[in-house]
Amino acid sequence: MRKIDLAKTPLRDLNQDLHRQSAGTNEPDWEIVNSMGFHAVAAGVDAPININIRGSVGYYCGGMNKQASITVHGSAGPGVAENMMSGNVRITGDASQYAGATGHGGMLLIEGNAASRCGVSMKGIDIVVKGNIGHLSAFMAQSGHLVVLGDAGDALGDSIYEAKLFVRGKVKSLGADCIEKEMRPEHHDAIKKLLKRAGITDVKSSEFKRYGSARKLYNFNIDNADAY
Repeated sequence: MRKIDLAKTPLRDLNQDLHRQSAGTNEPDWEIVNSMGFHAVAAGVDAPININIRGSVGYYCGGMNKQASITVHGSAGPGVAENMMSGNVRITGDASQYAGATGHGGMLLIEGNAASRCGVSMKGIDIVVKGNIGHLSAFMAQSGHLVVLGDAGDALGDSIYEAKLFVRGKVKSLGADCIEKEMRPEHHDAIKKLLKRAGITDVKSSEFKRYGSARKLYNFNIDNADAY
């Protein structure tokens, strides 16, 4: 295992080393200690490697991740896993605002709570939050899944496109063009698969409600002007 101490090694050097990794690397396992809230830790990784970060991180940890499995043993600042393409990012604590924003693929698992705008403009990423999420989560979410075991704040799914939202707890309010939808067999199957990937075995798909687009804002209509 390659062990990097950010109290001794500059963050730029760490990220440059991570960027040099590729498929078939002889350094597949990395441990980062003394993360001390640094920003952009392990951002832009494009290799099938395992990265364990011991401590909390600042902005954009795991941003643009591709292939890597990243675990933060702590909490994360704004924009964790922003624009992720593939791989996995796991936060054992809480995540700040816009976690998983614009993500195209992979899975983001947040074991604590997520703040506002979780999954904003998501484009295919799968996000599982064991706790609660804040207001305006899944704003303009285009595709992918957001699974929330706790509660959701105001304006969930505002201006949503075709992402699928599943909430186990209470939803404070729904955003423009977001409505509760029927849970069909394929949606139960999707939740089961996502929970299994997240290592959650004690929750049933029947405990969730599904939310998605009413499809009334796809094209401008003067009758819906107040909703834009």
